[in-house]
Amino acid sequence: LPGVLRTRVGYSGGSTPDPTYHNIDGHSETVQVDFDPETISYGELLRVFFVSHNTAIPSMSRQYASVIFHHDEEQRKAAEEAKRAMEARYGLPVFTEIRPFAGFTRAEDYHQKYYLRNDTILVSALMSIYPDATEFADSTAVARVNGYLGGEGTPDDLSRDLPDLGLPEEAQKRLRLVVDRMSR
Repeated sequence: LPGVLRTRVGYSGGSTPDPTYHNIDGHSETVQVDFDPETISYGELLRVFFVSHNTAIPSMSRQYASVIFHHDEEQRKAAEEAKRAMEARYGLPVFTEIRPFAGFTRAEDYHQKYYLRNDTILVSALMSIYPDATEFADSTAVARVNGYLGGEGTPDDLSRDLPDLGLPEEAQKRLRLVVDRMSR
């Protein structure tokens, strides 16, 4: 999405310090999103959140709970309004929790950029540019490519973004091919 600068997956909401995938202990798996509010609104991020997964099915575990962690009162109100709108639109309860943010622990490197990790051409190209795992996970270019592979963005969006991604020619062709196929 234009305006999303970077994303990271991790754990939030529990009380145990330094959770891991195998020791989550009260935390939920989360996505942390850094965004430019001049380019994309918090409301648009909420829209993407609610249409990206089925919120009408209660989670069977704390680990996979649908949760929005708000940073201030304005975000809390916007999240509650978006939740009510989803319930009204579909006539179903929404099982998303809205809770205050109390910290975030980055997930293990192999969990970062799920869609990208399944494309050897693109992940290799980007890992050659960002060989450090933290730089890779924090890169705006990596986040954008992962988003395109996850179905966010059109061929026109990609045409605008592509010159800024730093991808070699083979990787550019691969990304165009994938985005073109997804848009059909």
